[in-house]
Amino acid sequence: MKRSIFISILLAGSIATYAQEPYQGKVGRTFAESKEWWPAPPTPPKNAPNVIWILIDDVGFGATSTFGGIIPTPTFDSLANNGLRFTNFHTTAICAPTRAALLTGRNQHSVHMGGFAHDFSSAGFPGYDGRIPSSKGTIAEVLKEDGYNTFAVGKFGITPDEDSTDAGPFDRWPSGKGFEHFFGFLGSETDQYRPALVEDNAHVKPDGRHLSEQITDKAISYIDRQKKAAPDKPFFLYYAPGATHAPHQVPDEWRDRYKGQFDYGWDAFREKVFANQKKLGIIPAYAKLPERNPKIAAWNTLTPGQQKLYARFFEVYAAYLTYTDYQVSRVVNHLKEINQLDNTLIFVVIGDNGASKEGTQEGVIEYKYSPRRNKTLTRAQAEKYNEEHLEEIGTPASDANYPIGWAQAANTPFKYWKQDANSEGGTHNPLIVFYPKGIKDKGGIRNQYGHVIDLLPTTLEFIGIPFPETIKGIKQDSLQGTSLVYAFDNANAPSRHTQQYYYIFGSRAIYKDGWKAGAAHHPDYFDLNDYADSTRPAVTRDYDKDEWELYNLNEDFNERVNLAKKYPEKLAELKQLFEEDAKKYNIYPFIDWEDLFKGRTINSRKSFLLRSK
Repeated sequence: MKRSIFISILLAGSIATYAQEPYQGKVGRTFAESKEWWPAPPTPPKNAPNVIWILIDDVGFGATSTFGGIIPTPTFDSLANNGLRFTNFHTTAICAPTRAALLTGRNQHSVHMGGFAHDFSSAGFPGYDGRIPSSKGTIAEVLKEDGYNTFAVGKFGITPDEDSTDAGPFDRWPSGKGFEHFFGFLGSETDQYRPALVEDNAHVKPDGRHLSEQITDKAISYIDRQKKAAPDKPFFLYYAPGATHAPHQVPDEWRDRYKGQFDYGWDAFREKVFANQKKLGIIPAYAKLPERNPKIAAWNTLTPGQQKLYARFFEVYAAYLTYTDYQVSRVVNHLKEINQLDNTLIFVVIGDNGASKEGTQEGVIEYKYSPRRNKTLTRAQAEKYNEEHLEEIGTPASDANYPIGWAQAANTPFKYWKQDANSEGGTHNPLIVFYPKGIKDKGGIRNQYGHVIDLLPTTLEFIGIPFPETIKGIKQDSLQGTSLVYAFDNANAPSRHTQQYYYIFGSRAIYKDGWKAGAAHHPDYFDLNDYADSTRPAVTRDYDKDEWELYNLNEDFNERVNLAKKYPEKLAELKQLFEEDAKKYNIYPFIDWEDLFKGRTINSRKSFLLRSK
């Protein structure tokens, strides 16, 4: 019997895990003189729960009803009302660095993902080459070696472009990072009806349905197959839809769900959300709403045609977000049907960064008619095209993304947006923790500081699994995150994650004990003024001339009062901390979009764009 088990292990390809354990039998000259031995298979702690990490793409802090927003997200509401809302949780301000940091429990530059894994935006330096080292093991690799089955569906986003063909190599595909099954896409964005779809280690043809429906079906099938074969074995599911990243596309039956419901515009939206957030206790009672960004027009100054167009963009986005919430509900309801929900620890990170500013001021229906992609177009020409093609927004024929005015609204109560690592608007995202057996304060609010690198140590501590010294024989570097388990039963516990840096394309910040210093690096470049009919701002290449701001987040959580001139010593102290982190975590050299798009990577960029069409 033991021999048959051992042969099955060999055939399953799992012997690599066991081979790390020294042989403990005895090998004599004959069988009679020998003693057989087999390593014990990896087993999780007794009664270990299933674990699901849900990461939604490009959602601002104030979008969902769960955190005071106007857009209904009943599944997230239910999970939060039966779990915990963490209101002071943070991401890195853009997708690939957030995902790399999340999966590894280490800072983005420590795992070589200071930017993207794309060959047009990675660079040949330790913090930027887009290749997570084997010494920085993922949550999937850890749990797999402790007896979990591991699945991932949706957006992976951290595989180098040159590795993304069916010829591999597959070391940095999901299968090479600990996931036994994967169904989704490897890049940063994809069409929801014509996705660059991958299953396990091969590209496959999409079936024409919305991608979120397909990945949900696959997630449920992975769970069912596993529970049928091994009912008592726990699983880890990483559920990361491409939603709600552009293109904003949603099935026909959902697209008009909120028709006419946002005609009041983004200014009134911000005020409604802000009031809701105060009522829910999501934000401090003393808080004030930041002024509208001067680049964004007041809603009541827009023409009727602009108002109709811009409202339609957000109607479709809202439907897209509620549709995504519905797909998550299918997983949650299925777990309930098979009596697994009460034994499943669920983390929901609502946004891998703040709401996206990439839709430009007039919004995008088709990229080829956007001034950001087509420099021969003026804003007026693009807007005229959009008004004439309004009914295409959200359909499979569109590449829709809403105007930047809605990005600030969805980011209520913060300033700025995705990519702005210097700002809470780029990095402050909601977190939900759900586990019926272990969460006593159901519906509780937690204000402790947290960051995506904290989820891995939180998961391991809660389950009772130590972080391994080696994975597949490779010595592991230490984790850099801090477990949040201490806050689960204690709403008043002081934060244990006390220092954190941020950096994206030159914009940067450092947080320490409630104080935060940040500097924007030519913030208008590549977003608001990159048009044929406007003057592009001078590109500042001298990082020393970037203006640092200082905020006391303990008293001013959404960065309204700049204290840089009042407390120059505190600013100098924080800047020195950033300098130390820059050297410690491989943040240097500073790299911005100008370097990537106008410098040595231009041929790689052209190659990528051709492949992605």
